[in-house]
Amino acid sequence: MKKIFPILLLLLLTIGLSQAADTEPAKPGSIWLTDVRTSIKAQKYDQAIKQLQEANEISSADWNNLLGYSLRKKQPPDLLGAEKYYLAALKINPAHRGALEYYGELKLMNNDLPGAEALLARLDKACTFGCEEYSDLKGAIQKYKSKK
Repeated sequence: MKKIFPILLLLLLTIGLSQAADTEPAKPGSIWLTDVRTSIKAQKYDQAIKQLQEANEISSADWNNLLGYSLRKKQPPDLLGAEKYYLAALKINPAHRGALEYYGELKLMNNDLPGAEALLARLDKACTFGCEEYSDLKGAIQKYKSKK
């Protein structure tokens, strides 16, 4: 049991850290987060934007990140608006993994490989034991480089 306890403790800390770095806990009664994620999953970006604007949770890193994401993914994309909200999310939480990944993808859309690589380096620090966001941005950068 003495040998298992430190491993179990490390595992629990790792899970807790990965959850804390990714999203903020939703405020009690704020159903907007679930609704917006449902709209985004259905690729209804204009609907997600409207839901986010109605929620108006400007002090939430998740809110800013999801608004940036929806603006980037809608057709036609609003890249300037998306960048504004990614930057706001990162000002609130500089280690917000979603915002780091998605802002890196936006950098690639704007042909800014050094900017995307800088965000990948920040993600590497935010993801102590690796994370999906790091892997996704790294893959996007590799794909971008292979097309050049």
